[in-house]
Parts: sequence; structure tokens; C-alpha cells
Amino acid sequence: QLQLVESGGGLVQPGGSLRLSCAASGVTLDYYGIGWFRQAPGKQRELVASITSGGSTNYADSVKGRFTIARDNAQNTVSLQMNSLKPEDTAVYYCKGVLGPWNYWGQGTQVTVSS
Repeated sequence: QLQLVESGGGLVQPGGSLRLSCAASGVTLDYYGIGWFRQAPGKQRELVASITSGGSTNYADSVKGRFTIARDNAQNTVSLQMNSLKPEDTAVYYCKGVLGPWNYWGQGTQVTVSS
């Protein structure tokens, strides 16, 4: 069973950057599609970015040009580089692994953008 652990969240000022990491242990992520989602208080969870096993990427319109999702197969991680952060990016960020009918979620990491 895939277990995912997110890290890299924290408090950052508007305009700043953070790099989130989604790590797996015991199972290679090579064959999984990975998505980064976020959920702000009182709002539904939304897809921020995704990457297929083949490396194709997709971004929500709200983060295009600011966020970058990437695989590091050697480290068995998927990262989310977040630049030019805005207060509206504040949320708990989750990674999700998908392989066929199976879906696995991490526990989330808090990102707060505030001055």
C-alpha cells in the first residue's frame, strides 16, 4: 500500500516561495499519477497541479506560471515549487497518488501566506 508524506509547508510572506515535497516509502512512485490538491477553510478541496507517470503536467488556472510540479524518481518524490505566493494560496496542501482504481492521500501540510 502506498503511503505518502508531504513536507515543506510553512509561513511565507506574499511574493515569497515554498517548495513542497511528496515522498513515498516502500513503493516506487514511477507508475503513479500524482496530484497536488489544496483545501482552504470553508472551501472544497481543489486540484492545483498534477503529473502523469509519463511526465505530462496540468495546472489550475489560478497557479499557472507560478507553480511547477516535478518528479524526482531517484528520490522517489514529487515536488511542488510555488513562487509568487499570494494570500489566497493559503490552504492545507495534499498530495494524492493514483494507480488504476486505487487512490492514496497524504496527511497534508499547511501553507500560510501572510505579511
